[in-house]
Amino acid sequence: MPAPVLTPSSDVIAKAVAILRSGGLVAMPTETVYGLAADAANPEAVAAIYRVKERPVFNPLIAHLAFPEAAFEQGHFSPAAKALANAFWPGPLTLVVNAVPATTVCDLARAGLDTLALRVPAHPVARDLLGAFGGPLVAPSANPSGRISPTRAEHVATDMGELVDLILDGGPCQEGLESTVVDARGDAPVLLRQGTITPGRIASVWPGLTEGGQDGRPVSPGQLLRHYAPDATLRLNADKAAPNEALLGFGAVDATLNLSPSGDLAEAAANLFAMLRDLDRSYDRIAVSPIPPEGLGAAINDRLARAANRS
Repeated sequence: MPAPVLTPSSDVIAKAVAILRSGGLVAMPTETVYGLAADAANPEAVAAIYRVKERPVFNPLIAHLAFPEAAFEQGHFSPAAKALANAFWPGPLTLVVNAVPATTVCDLARAGLDTLALRVPAHPVARDLLGAFGGPLVAPSANPSGRISPTRAEHVATDMGELVDLILDGGPCQEGLESTVVDARGDAPVLLRQGTITPGRIASVWPGLTEGGQDGRPVSPGQLLRHYAPDATLRLNADKAAPNEALLGFGAVDATLNLSPSGDLAEAAANLFAMLRDLDRSYDRIAVSPIPPEGLGAAINDRLARAANRS
């Protein structure tokens, strides 16, 4: 039976909390994408996430907390890492730190690593749910692993409606791209995944930012080379569509769908996954207009490159 899609209220949040405490799965909105939430302390619930998403168990999950102070209790934060957290939490930033021995995020959620990926989301529904639950929730994107991330409740219902227990409908996601991920364990921050919090904003709080490579097992989500992928073949940096292609445009171009006719990168980020889904339903090949690489454009191009990767 498909999961109910409910508008959040105090009674609905209480129902969601009861499901989570019993080991069930709840899809919740965040400002980035919809997440598939489970009790981070419950290995069986976490195993259910890996199972329904068909996600590799070596790929760790992000644990979400209601407040920065709650996150600080789960991992080791240097003064610089705390400053970065306080600058952007609540918000679309994930920090990778070393787990404290008393962390309540189970080993399976951390993929057996000593590290921990933590975030405090800004979406009011996510914050209400986390506050009522009273502990960390792991919440990877609510879609099959490697596929296009959901930015609306109906996307979750289409992809996973038979596999989850409840879908909280908080409307379209404002940001539309997964969180920026930073490794905060060392003397300087390391960028692991691009997001709407740009490198320049991070460096303004904690100087010395470098970009991390992909060496062996991921230490955070979003590091797999093929990710966010439609069924259709993507051709990037296209000036125009071929006769057998749809064009996902940007700026003043004649396109099948346009991420932002005015060339607004924030609008393009918010529309990216929803428009990819729309085109993927009707086309086998999708051409994508060039996206400027500066600022938020770097994060959009990162998602498109992973979506286009066929290896």
